[in-house]
Amino acid sequence: MDVTPSDVHVESARIQRQIEDYLGLGPGNLLFEFRQLDGQTRLDLITVNPRHQQSFLFRYEMGHDKLDALRKMLAYVQRYRDEESSYTIQWRARDAKELQTSYFRAHNTYEALDKLYYGRDLSTITVFSVVLNPSS
Repeated sequence: MDVTPSDVHVESARIQRQIEDYLGLGPGNLLFEFRQLDGQTRLDLITVNPRHQQSFLFRYEMGHDKLDALRKMLAYVQRYRDEESSYTIQWRARDAKELQTSYFRAHNTYEALDKLYYGRDLSTITVFSVVLNPSS
């Protein structure tokens, strides 16, 4: 579908709202970060946990432009539960006393850990366990 330049922002906002609605996360709990990489647009979809105020990578997608990346992300969120395993990771931030539990969808343990450590130094979080959850 061709979108005029003035409609790009409207279409972008519409798709972002669809992604938020599908995931059940409101504004402020989901961040859309775009950057140019090798002539393409990379979209990093980042979740912010309101309880412990930590952010994690939910997924990244590459596209020809912003809308292409958003459309690919929407398609992913509509099917990811069927394609990826569920992991539970118990961890603690360096200066915190409380153990945290976070849940990730990933193809393997390494991908789940990459999502946990996204954007931070490895020494800032100690991981206590990574568990592959049973399929439902």
